Amino acid sequence: LPFQMHPVLKAFVCGSISGTCSTLLFQPLDLLKTRLQTLQPAVNGSSRAGMVTLLFRVVRTESLLGLWKGVSPSFARCIPGVGIYFSTLYMMKQKFLVDRSPTALESVLLGVTARAVSGICMLPVTVVKTRYEAMTDHCLPLQSGKFGYGSVYGALKNIYQTEGARGMFSGLTATLLRDAPFSGIYLMFYTQTKNLTPQDELDPVLMPLLNFGCGIFAGILASLATQPADVIKTHMQLSPQTYRRTSQAIAFIYKDFGLAGFFRGGVPRALRRTLMAAMAWTVYEQMMEKMGLKS
Repeated sequence: LPFQMHPVLKAFVCGSISGTCSTLLFQPLDLLKTRLQTLQPAVNGSSRAGMVTLLFRVVRTESLLGLWKGVSPSFARCIPGVGIYFSTLYMMKQKFLVDRSPTALESVLLGVTARAVSGICMLPVTVVKTRYEAMTDHCLPLQSGKFGYGSVYGALKNIYQTEGARGMFSGLTATLLRDAPFSGIYLMFYTQTKNLTPQDELDPVLMPLLNFGCGIFAGILASLATQPADVIKTHMQLSPQTYRRTSQAIAFIYKDFGLAGFFRGGVPRALRRTLMAAMAWTVYEQMMEKMGLKS
């Protein structure tokens, strides 16, 4: 990469590459999370299907590649989305934190703001991604075939024509309530954990391993805290006509599934979010270092 490139653009490129790697690896976990959240309560007990049962069902009925359904909208969202997140974060750090580490509260504010900017920019693609992943006979039986999109562009066009801007930004509140706190909590735990480790005495070869370990720890805590908002967001994006307000989705989930309903799909999401975030940060920090920039 040319070194005359603007530092913010370098941060965007590093973020996009790290987003590409983590999306490709962990897409199956995202698909399983969406399917688990949207399984209808049924007399045959299909709503109790666990992650492993669902994994085998997808492979059996849709082939191994079925686990990567929705990967094109995932790429369309994550490649620019992670780039926007890291470049916004880099800009804010350069402006407000000159040559010092952020405090715990500053980390939360940095993470929340960067994720809110990225989340709003990429929300229409997130809606498409959620619907792609839900396209199956075992999921949303009353609406099977409803989301028969041919491409990401075709899906965006269709949603805009049939549902307007409201459809493209369905689940905005729930998405921000999920993603902004996740990033804030994640960044706080990540920076604070790294500050506690003796980085100066550590072999540089082990640094990526340290970053990854700190990322895993931060990701688990942040995932648990934001799981209910993720379930609400999924329901709102799949049925925007049914749930026009966040409160309606909350009431439905509680009535049909009880409190446990807000944590459906929690295991694959925690695994995916934790591994994706840890990997994205590890790749990002390594690439920024190679470019001579402080992440």
